Amino acid sequence: MQGESPNRQVGVLSLLPTDAEQRAPQQSPNRQVGVLSLLPTEPSSPTLPEPASRSYLSAVLLEPITELHWAYQLHYYICFRTRWRRNTFDQPTRAASLARSLTEVCSNHDYHLLQHKVYPDHLRCLLSPKPDQTISTVINKLKSNISRGLCSEFGIQAPLWATGYLARSVGHVRIQEVKHYLAHQADHHGYSRRVNPPVFRYRSGNPAALGAAHAAFDLRYHLVLATRYRRGVFGSSLGRALVDYWLKVAHKKGFALDEATVLPDHVHLLVRVAPKMSIEECALSLMNNSEHWMGKNSPGAGDKVWQRSAYAGTRGKVTTAMVKAFLARVEGWNGL
Repeated sequence: MQGESPNRQVGVLSLLPTDAEQRAPQQSPNRQVGVLSLLPTEPSSPTLPEPASRSYLSAVLLEPITELHWAYQLHYYICFRTRWRRNTFDQPTRAASLARSLTEVCSNHDYHLLQHKVYPDHLRCLLSPKPDQTISTVINKLKSNISRGLCSEFGIQAPLWATGYLARSVGHVRIQEVKHYLAHQADHHGYSRRVNPPVFRYRSGNPAALGAAHAAFDLRYHLVLATRYRRGVFGSSLGRALVDYWLKVAHKKGFALDEATVLPDHVHLLVRVAPKMSIEECALSLMNNSEHWMGKNSPGAGDKVWQRSAYAGTRGKVTTAMVKAFLARVEGWNGL
């Protein structure tokens, strides 16, 4: 996408013959012009019906969504340890220097540091980055920048930190409350009183397992996507087909779709991602692939299905308030 003019359109239209070529009385038998070189030359070759042709061109020329306007609330509980579990920060001066370095690195990289606590052999913190920032990148920048400064200041032999880390998503409510909310969307919007509610509800019976090297993680999101101009696009049948397609996208891209509720003008999703994927990358993958799929399978939905905005909120087994209370204690709790 980089290097292209924003107004440049790339696709089959750039291959069509010009007016001058169309007016030419005769072409050389060996010359092939535009898309004609890609098609059979026999006179009896079938052509696409007009509606199917328009649908195909619409799908091919559809511009991908590259950025979103976000409403978000992303909270992560992160923990990483010193190499060999050394008590590097058992001295107050070193612990204070680590706290200052952590605050500075978060400020420089636009991570909102909600709370933290320094232990002799590890660091625990509660962070709020942006939707386009991956957890693996966040932790890598924290480790590398803090290590560089403290090793130089105190003469500590590098590397300062062990390879692995713990990362969990938390939120203002627990994950079970969000699941209950998604399960009752038909009641919430008044569709349950209809004979055939235009709502499709999906819940995975066998959640996909995600993995990452040297990491223990559980990153869950409540993601909401709305149709453009809040048009009523989906019914129960199209919603089922959309989720079936999204499950294939999730499997290919390496994230998990655990639950979904498809309503006529918006969709609620519970997704899980690995630390190397941001929630923005996950949302763009769902939106762009489904717009292409809708262009081929439901051309009546229009060229652009989704509003260029989304909501994402982290959720987990514990809440943000519980993590803050835990970090405020003098003694740690091994059950978190």
